[in-house]
Amino acid sequence: MQLFKFNQPVNFMRIKWPALVLSALLILGSLASIFSNGINWGLDFTGGTVIEVGLNQPADLTAIRDTLAGAGYPDAVIQLFGSSKDVLIRIPLRPDLAQEKVGEAVLQALNYQQAVAVDLRRVEFVGPSVGEELKQDGGMALLVALIGILLYVALRFEWRLSVGAVLSLAHDVILTVGLFSVLQLEFDLTVLAAILALIGYSINDTIVVFDRLRESFRKLRDATVDDTINHAITSTLNRTVITSLTTVLVLLVLFFMGGALIHGFAAALLFGIAIGTYSSVYVASAIAEVLGISREDMLPPPVAEQEGAHI
Repeated sequence: MQLFKFNQPVNFMRIKWPALVLSALLILGSLASIFSNGINWGLDFTGGTVIEVGLNQPADLTAIRDTLAGAGYPDAVIQLFGSSKDVLIRIPLRPDLAQEKVGEAVLQALNYQQAVAVDLRRVEFVGPSVGEELKQDGGMALLVALIGILLYVALRFEWRLSVGAVLSLAHDVILTVGLFSVLQLEFDLTVLAAILALIGYSINDTIVVFDRLRESFRKLRDATVDDTINHAITSTLNRTVITSLTTVLVLLVLFFMGGALIHGFAAALLFGIAIGTYSSVYVASAIAEVLGISREDMLPPPVAEQEGAHI
């Protein structure tokens, strides 16, 4: 299936410098927000109590929220969990609360105020040390993923492409985290999982472009580096657009109908896929060209050299 047909390659590299400057400004803005506004860490990272309760009729989240605010929990996060009769309550960690007694206190307050009986399904407590450990493990997972991708692309293609791929991935991660910082969206384990998934999605898109770039360097002997990169990107454009659109359709359904628990996951991937598609063209390929990628770097060594290496 082809959405676009081109008689000539699209000149993507014509605006590579404005695109790189825009990316640099967005990264600086994201880092400034992260360091000034911070990140709205979820209970998975900060610690707190997660309480799941069940009702025998659809829950009124506003009434539950007002009840808990009156009982001394104004910062409680209330969400539907699975069905309209199941409610998930998150109580952030506070020094003035005995966390082991929060579940019983919340259940007592709800049964006292609500017109219907409320059953306690489960109570989970995440301590601050566990939350800090999750932060470190999550950061280490991102770092290991980037290093592994750097080595893989360097071995399969060429070091300039490897640097471009890793910088484009770092670009995607920083801008996605920056969006959550600017909007103060809750950053929990599902968002971290989305960012790791985004790294895999984005590098796959970049590898497809790089593979076609290597083929184009071997076929287009008289073309300039700019023209070769434009040809490679244009020839993969249909695949990129179709893949992105089908993924976005699924994520839109999750975003609007998947419930609050995966809202952050879907939001991170929706934004990340848009940024990742852009960075595969205007960050990864453009940086490789700025670093001096050439046809000679992508061609296999002469036959005589290959035979000499086997002797």
